[in-house]
Amino acid sequence: MAISLYHLVVDAHDLPALARFWCQVLDWKVLFEDEEEIVIGADVTAYPGMCFVPVPESKTVKNRLHIDLNPDDQAAEVERIIGLGARRVDVGQGEEATWVVLADPEGNEFCVLRAKESLID
Repeated sequence: MAISLYHLVVDAHDLPALARFWCQVLDWKVLFEDEEEIVIGADVTAYPGMCFVPVPESKTVKNRLHIDLNPDDQAAEVERIIGLGARRVDVGQGEEATWVVLADPEGNEFCVLRAKESLID
């Protein structure tokens, strides 16, 4: 099959601020920017990227799709990302969860996993 994941599109109120947040989290850079979209990625040839687009409405419910991040050191990355503007959130994960749920500055939930070496760890 000749298809691949190109980028994730994220609805946003403040495109520049949210794009900067995710650039800092992922150590990516802005690849394209105008009033209607900002695209970020590791490199112009590296897939996937993220595309931020403007929306008038606020986020009101838990995400149906979210990002999982795979850090070398979960605790250190959680603290670093919180320092960038994220906050801890409870989506019902329970205290026994091996992942930490955070929300970006606009409330989009994402998880910081314990270190993993494969997709089935």
